[in-house]
Amino acid sequence: MNQLPQCPKCHANDTYRDGALLVCPLCAHEWTNEAPAAEAPDPADAPEDTAVRDATGNVLKDGDSVIVIKDLKVKGSSLVVKGGTKVKNIRLVDGDHDIDCRIDGIGAMQLKSQFVRKA
Repeated sequence: MNQLPQCPKCHANDTYRDGALLVCPLCAHEWTNEAPAAEAPDPADAPEDTAVRDATGNVLKDGDSVIVIKDLKVKGSSLVVKGGTKVKNIRLVDGDHDIDCRIDGIGAMQLKSQFVRKA
């Protein structure tokens, strides 16, 4: 069985978990069970994940085919890329819009990876 820590306020042993918080029923104190700052890993030391991921978390590569998951308005035009549109042979680029592609009927476009899923 999991051994939960004592309440840091009243040192009672009757603590319980409520989602991400630990709760003491005696004094109603709530706290998180995080490691102290000295033991916590530094996020700056973690290796940076440079992979481009789609809306569901799949890693995308150059040449993949993707499907647009929602209707997207084309900036500066009255055109709309409908959800469900399949886009073939994507190219990954750096920047805010991380996919360069060509969509039939619309032309060259840049898309954000959060609005597509791998086909």
